[in-house]
Amino acid sequence: MKIKAVLESFRLAETFTIARGSKDVAEVVTVRVKASGVTGWGECVPYARYGETGESVVGEVASMPAPIDRVSLIEALPAGAARNAIDCALWDLEAKTAGKRVWELAGLALPGPQITAYTLSLDTPQNMGQAAAKHGHRPLLKIKLGGEGDMARLEAVRQGAPSTEIIVDANEGWSAELYSELAPHLVRLGVTLVEQPLPADNDGMLGEIERPLPVCADEACHDRASLPALLGKYDMVNIKLDKTGGLTEALALRGEALAQGFGVMVGCMVGTSLAMAPAVLVAQGAAVVDLDGPLLLAEDRDHALVYDDRGVHSPQPELWG
Repeated sequence: MKIKAVLESFRLAETFTIARGSKDVAEVVTVRVKASGVTGWGECVPYARYGETGESVVGEVASMPAPIDRVSLIEALPAGAARNAIDCALWDLEAKTAGKRVWELAGLALPGPQITAYTLSLDTPQNMGQAAAKHGHRPLLKIKLGGEGDMARLEAVRQGAPSTEIIVDANEGWSAELYSELAPHLVRLGVTLVEQPLPADNDGMLGEIERPLPVCADEACHDRASLPALLGKYDMVNIKLDKTGGLTEALALRGEALAQGFGVMVGCMVGTSLAMAPAVLVAQGAAVVDLDGPLLLAEDRDHALVYDDRGVHSPQPELWG
């Protein structure tokens, strides 16, 4: 078995901005695991929020012994981007070697298309209102917030897309006081979910203040070990493979979160169709799906995922799984 990682860049269709900064390219790490003439593929997105860089993730992948399997991988690496790419590549390798699809190996039903959110990045109220009008035909918009002027942004987006379902993501950018002030207006404007309003390491007030609409943990939820600290503060968890460290833990987290009474959202970083492909399996039956990464790109992988009126479809075997 040989494991190789390379850092690649894919141009975005437009500058993408959240509360923590902006970018014009998606920087991803592509992992290939080759054994007996068969190659499995995986992709991850290093995230500075967790101290990851492209170089550090490539180094983590290079440090892995070969051969390795999905069980020993969990023991060898912590949850994060590097483990995600290797885990997904191992699933792909196993599927190709067995001549089956990954969902068959995982004991899952045939995945169907899932309606996904489309993300509007943080901008001026005028620009966000124009973007909302442009994408108002979509059934679900996700709005990036997290700064001064958020109320004006929300009003502009709702005016631009009067009939579209809206969820918002503050990316840890609010205080408890600001959330309490904004919450009634979120309800008034028909917002159905707020994602990570407070910093993950300072979110205790969510267990004490009123939550008039569902609050979803993103940066506060990584894997199953995160769940006990979320009880009483969050109503949902956002499962991202770059946080769980791969499809293996993502499926386990989904099962445990549902068993503990959390709603499930399945999200993504800004990556290519190769990164989204395994997440489509986790997204089956999720309350909210946010797998729009490829829709934000100016260029994508060969055999890219299909997005249409029914949502994002499961991958073709030429792409993954």
